[in-house]
Amino acid sequence: MIRISLPDDDLQRLEATFRETPDAKLRHRVQIVLMAHRGRRHPDIAADTGTSPRSVQRWLNAYLDRGLDGLRPRKAPGAKPTLTPDLAPVLRQWVIDGPARHGLDRANWTYPELADHLLKTRGVRVGKSALQAFGAKHGIRPYRPTYRFLRGDPAKQATAREEIADLKKGRRPATSSC
Repeated sequence: MIRISLPDDDLQRLEATFRETPDAKLRHRVQIVLMAHRGRRHPDIAADTGTSPRSVQRWLNAYLDRGLDGLRPRKAPGAKPTLTPDLAPVLRQWVIDGPARHGLDRANWTYPELADHLLKTRGVRVGKSALQAFGAKHGIRPYRPTYRFLRGDPAKQATAREEIADLKKGRRPATSSC
């Protein structure tokens, strides 16, 4: 059984933390240490706090090893991101180039198509929503507006503008009869 005898300054720091912290987990763990300091047995501490005797031992050992920081709740590190910031310029260039340049038969990218292309070319498997969040963070929008002719033929654009102007004026465009 782990016995704890706290110096006065540690005892005051723990009592202050117990009274002032808004974190229920930390307060619960500090309470376990304070009860052990007062000479309570581990099964009694476990019964009073609603935990297992093993958890009581775990928190007492954590306090003895690392002090108050050993009792603080920590966040799990989580999985490493599959979309790294070095992919942002690559994805941005794909969007600028358009899917046709990459051998796809469509005019604009969508997030699912961009994710599929990323899997096929780079082997990075991501979902639509992850790619959406990544794009928002790095300023990448795959949906290019259709009213902008970024890669169009200038001669065809001029002809189209004239035809649109004629339609607006109410005239029918002249067609050549061959």
